[in-house]
Order: sequence, then C-alpha cells, then structure tokens
Amino acid sequence: MSKNSILEVKNLNVSFHSRGQQVKAVRGVDLQVYPGEILGIVGESGSGKSVTMKAVMGILPENAKIQADKMDFEGRELLSLRPDEYRKIRGKELTMIFQDPMTALNPLKKIGKHLEEVIMRHSKCSKAEAWNKGVEMLRLVGIPMPEERMKQYPHEFSGGMRQRVLIAMALSCEPSLLIADEPTTALDVTIQAQILDLLVEMKEKYNTSIVLITHDMGVVANVCNRIAIMYGGLIMECGTTDEIFYSPKHPYTKALLRSIPRLDLEEGERLQSIPGLPPSLVNPPAGCPFAQRCQQATELCHTLLPEYKQFSPSHKAMCFACEGQEGGAGK
Repeated sequence: MSKNSILEVKNLNVSFHSRGQQVKAVRGVDLQVYPGEILGIVGESGSGKSVTMKAVMGILPENAKIQADKMDFEGRELLSLRPDEYRKIRGKELTMIFQDPMTALNPLKKIGKHLEEVIMRHSKCSKAEAWNKGVEMLRLVGIPMPEERMKQYPHEFSGGMRQRVLIAMALSCEPSLLIADEPTTALDVTIQAQILDLLVEMKEKYNTSIVLITHDMGVVANVCNRIAIMYGGLIMECGTTDEIFYSPKHPYTKALLRSIPRLDLEEGERLQSIPGLPPSLVNPPAGCPFAQRCQQATELCHTLLPEYKQFSPSHKAMCFACEGQEGGAGK
C-alpha cells in the first residue's frame, strides 16, 4: 500500500448551531485514506462518523461550522475550494452512497435518467453515450436485463437492487474515493453480504478507495483493511483490521467486540451490552467521552482527555489505561 494518502484530515472540528445551542459533533479528528484500501469507520449513532465524511464531501447544512488544520484530497485543500470547484470533484472524483436506498432516488425519474444525469454532468459525452454507459454500469453491479431496467422507476426495484443502482451511479465516473454511509442498514442479511462483496469487487476493478461507515463490527471484519473506532466525536482507536480484532487496546473497542454475536457462545450465555448512554455533545465531557461507561476509568479519565498512544506504525489508541509508547497525534 502506498504511503501517500489520497485523503488526509487533521484536527477536524464540526459544530452545529441550533436553537441557541452549539453541538460539537466532531472534536479534533485525524484521518488518512490510502489508495486502493477500504477504511471502516465504526461507532454508535451520534458518534460523528457520518458528519466527519459529510464534512469531507462538503454537504453539511448551513448551520454547520467546519474547522480543520488540513483537509487534503489528492493534493487539493478542500476547505479553500470555491463552491463551483467543489461541485466539479464531488460526484466525479469524490462520491458518496447514502444509507437509505428507499429515499435516495427520485421516485418521479426513471433509473436511466438518474444515471444519465450523473454521467453527463461529469463527462463530455452525448446522451446516447451516457445511456450506454449507464447500461454497462447496471450490468457491472449485477442487475439483470439492464436495458429494460433503465426504463423503470425506483419503486419497481427491491431495496437491494436500489442500492446497486446507487453504487452504479457512484462508480460511473470512476472516482478516487467512494464514501459508503451505512450502505447495508436497510437490507436483509443475505443482501447485505452481496452488497459488501460488490463493493470489494468494484474496488478491485477500479482501484477506488472506500470509506465504509457503519455501526456494525461484523460488517467491517471481512472487507476492511483498516478500522477507525469513533465515539463522542473522537477517534478512540485506529489500526489494521487484525490489530483491532485480535489486539484491541481501548476499552470501548473491547466492549464493541464483546457485543458481537459469536458461534462459541454457550447455551444461555447472553451477549454483553455496554451500559449507559453516549455523552451529550452540547456540553461534551472534559475528559475521555467513554469514561462514564468505562469500568477501568479513573478520576483522571473524567477530567483530562488522553493523548494517543502508539502501538505500531498503523495502530494507536486514546486511553490512559493502554500500555504503549507515548506519542503519535496526541490531542
């Protein structure tokens, strides 16, 4: 894997102003995505994972305030781009699949129209060429009879088929980076596996880097090269998939792993849940955001935010209880 990242984010902070309050959704995130890899971002609802990547896409609402030391995509500083410059790369080099395939497509437009519009917006081609490219993309993502399907409306497709259409649209301009935001949430388990396999297949075909946002540790286990664990607007731990699953360091990561259903559970043995609730991001805690729910927490954890400890060039965790070499990107 190349050491040169295609996306580098440093000290990203995102807050929302609403009803006289400030919600600090992301609080100093560092993130790198490398060519040809799948990075999984895992966390509970409200942890900041989707907001982080929507900030990269430049699609947050007007009441969002974004600050970062760096947000570099293929040598371009995203925060300094004009709106028209951002639009040129969004959808062409930088694309996103949203989590609900039932509502992501316009019910009044045929599938062919959706694909045509995306392809023609970012490619110098005729309507006929865009149509043919759309048919080719539907065939690539495993939709049978693509010529006929191009003439149908979204309601004539199942949820899994709609998700395949969204993947076809996202990949039609061969982007460098694809962000998949909970792409399997609304689908049944069998279709989930097919969609994940399709993402891996498309990554291999186009050498597209993928950021896979999910709350499900089981989803990232088989498809991701690296995993970032988010909680309370911060990245708690980041490492290769093997490092996260076989050598987890942060108590939150360990708690997530304990909550995954396993085949070796004894009869009557219950899955371990994580007691408590995520912290309020209106007044986030001064210390570690997981301290209130952590069995290892000390007084220091409640009052001071830990620095990252580095365990390998690819593995770091933000925790006082972890034993590792001090350093890395401490906050």
